[in-house]
Amino acid sequence: MRMCRRVSTLRTFLREHLQLTGTHVGCEHGVCGACTVRVNGDIVRSCLMLAVQTQNASIETIEGLSDSGEIADLQAAFRDRNALQCGFCTPGMLMAAQDLLKLEAEPDRDRIREHLSGNYCRCTGYQAIIDAIEATARARRGRTA
Repeated sequence: MRMCRRVSTLRTFLREHLQLTGTHVGCEHGVCGACTVRVNGDIVRSCLMLAVQTQNASIETIEGLSDSGEIADLQAAFRDRNALQCGFCTPGMLMAAQDLLKLEAEPDRDRIREHLSGNYCRCTGYQAIIDAIEATARARRGRTA
């Protein structure tokens, strides 16, 4: 008799087996962005990926980005501009924002909106989030100039 293992999404594996609960459960269809993580450096929707697909992959969650300090300035900008509100979308927004800032040092507001288009927020109206990302990009440019 063959043993049958339960197939698990990456999001379920992270939350239930590793207790990394910063990866949120949203739509379960890959459209809201609440479950965004990095796999081998690329942001992905963890609700659409099976955990087994990530064998031998590098996986980064919001906990890893926060604990390493990689997004400390971005988190502070979100806090300072009240871009957090209920906080449900925040981990996915931060993951997407950091991805954009790694790709582009000077994204304009339209580019920020475009990059965040796969992340839903029901509370902020997005303006404070866009302001926070724009301010972080400006501050990072000032540090490297």
